[in-house]
Amino acid sequence: MKFGGTSVASAQRIAHVADLITATDEPKIVVLSAMAGTTNALVEIGHQLMAHHRHEALTILTKLKHKYEQETQLLFPDKHSYDRAWTLVNETFFFLEQLCYSDTFTLFDEKKILARGELLSTAMMLRHLEDRGVRAVGLPALEYMRTNKQAEPDEDYIQAHLSELIKRAPEGTQLFITEGYICRNAFGDIDNLQRGGSDYTATLIGAALEVDEIQIWTDIDGMHNNDPRIVDATSPVRRLHFEEASELAYFGAKILHPTCIQPAKRRHIPVRLLNTMAPDAPGTLISLDTDKDMIKAVAAKDNITMIRIRSNHQLSHWSFMGKVFALFEHHCIPIDMIASTEASISLTIERSTLPDDLRHSLQGLGSIDVEHDMTIVCVVGDMEWDNVGFEAQILNALSEIPVHMISYGGSDYNLTVLVEAADKRRTLLALSDHLFGSKDAKKGADK
Repeated sequence: MKFGGTSVASAQRIAHVADLITATDEPKIVVLSAMAGTTNALVEIGHQLMAHHRHEALTILTKLKHKYEQETQLLFPDKHSYDRAWTLVNETFFFLEQLCYSDTFTLFDEKKILARGELLSTAMMLRHLEDRGVRAVGLPALEYMRTNKQAEPDEDYIQAHLSELIKRAPEGTQLFITEGYICRNAFGDIDNLQRGGSDYTATLIGAALEVDEIQIWTDIDGMHNNDPRIVDATSPVRRLHFEEASELAYFGAKILHPTCIQPAKRRHIPVRLLNTMAPDAPGTLISLDTDKDMIKAVAAKDNITMIRIRSNHQLSHWSFMGKVFALFEHHCIPIDMIASTEASISLTIERSTLPDDLRHSLQGLGSIDVEHDMTIVCVVGDMEWDNVGFEAQILNALSEIPVHMISYGGSDYNLTVLVEAADKRRTLLALSDHLFGSKDAKKGADK
């Protein structure tokens, strides 16, 4: 069970999560994010210290410390309990204050700062459970969660060390608490799994222990069929295939970390998205099973640049293609969408600008056009080739919107279009109206 930052955003919500995780006696591991707003504050503290702005860093830290002092008082109203809890919490702030006064500050120190949010959450939860008389054991993430030299999770290491920690727990322990997001790298230094990494922590743990189910608890009732910040009356999608969920996460659905699905998919472990504020709601179940013959959802990714390269005809077709892709590989820039003819390639990257050295290299292959401020809109569902009509429904919905690129057939689960960022809202509304307006889009009038 992973609980995000909004789920543990206050003393009241920490207590509510404690209710949820103690509601049943089944064995469970609870992964906690930092309290909402904490990681942003810690990031800013690190930035200020890197810029040698000690006073600004201390101002942010003092404000954060005051917030934690207030929430600790609310979570531990008994004075004795509060004193014990605040002594524990204050150790973190003493550590951070010492870093602020250090004469040197490095990237290694910045990673140490970022780890403190999750360490605070787990410490407060464990102390709160102890006050309730609930037996729970902490699993320090820095003792089992590690990445390899390619900065990818070292799954063999994780499995071996996590299993050993669990074996060491007192016999009969049913509840374990651990930190999301944080880890050590291949050299033993404190590191992290990047933003949203608590989801990744949960699925890596689930895969390592081959659990029955992985639950991601947030502040929304599952994955919705469109962006609720733009489209009114969106609804949760109750069932998704692993691939459908991966596509939606990659192309902008914020509820899920884009890479976290893969460990669960490899072990065929269902992932359930649930709402901490409405725990009885069914949420979204992600598994190998899914509803067929349906368009499920729409997601959008911003900050996209489109590049069109037209060959100067000095290279053969296969050589031209190979050199273009080799340049993007050399610059470690992933490509989202591709459309090609014999003499030209159009592609998109998730960047606001094209690096000057890459632009210069591409100009050696031919003429290029670059369009900024673009948005990728992805429509996900059962898009197998023999499900005729879905692509027509999608394109009919966009009949009045300029579309720069279309990608279809690269996956059985999505059709993707590229529009100008200024047309994003209009595109999402049009798709919502045409695909989900009166009823879910289904193949055939009788379905």
